[in-house]
Amino acid sequence: MIDLFIPLSTPKWVDRDCLHANDWNPNKVSEENLALLTQSILTNGWTLPIVVRPDYTIIDGFHRWTVAGREPLHSMLNGKVPVVIVAHADEAEDMYGTITHNRARGTHLLEPMKAIVKKLLDEGKDVKEIGKQLGMKPEEVFRLSDFSK
Repeated sequence: MIDLFIPLSTPKWVDRDCLHANDWNPNKVSEENLALLTQSILTNGWTLPIVVRPDYTIIDGFHRWTVAGREPLHSMLNGKVPVVIVAHADEAEDMYGTITHNRARGTHLLEPMKAIVKKLLDEGKDVKEIGKQLGMKPEEVFRLSDFSK
């Protein structure tokens, strides 16, 4: 039986350059979403460690690792990233880990996103701020705002 507490019981900050990508991750992210990820880290701090094998192959967190190598994050983090190490029995389990981490995050549904944008606008946030924080263009915020009703 796996001890579910072990990975988060031993997080550590390591040199980003010690980590390397796996060769099986099917998840791709646009430059716009990488910018949004950077903005999220700048706004919220680093909230989710990168999951790695004992040899520092990335199981989950490739995009966090990617943006950590770019400015301004690279300098702000002093070239470090937080990791948790997961020692699976074989590479198949590493692959399962990569895919399940990605798939478990799900997708955003239209109606809940509209409700969030409406609430933010009702609270006095402007379209520019909402767009910056949520990674949306002004027209996307407008479409989700139901201004047409």
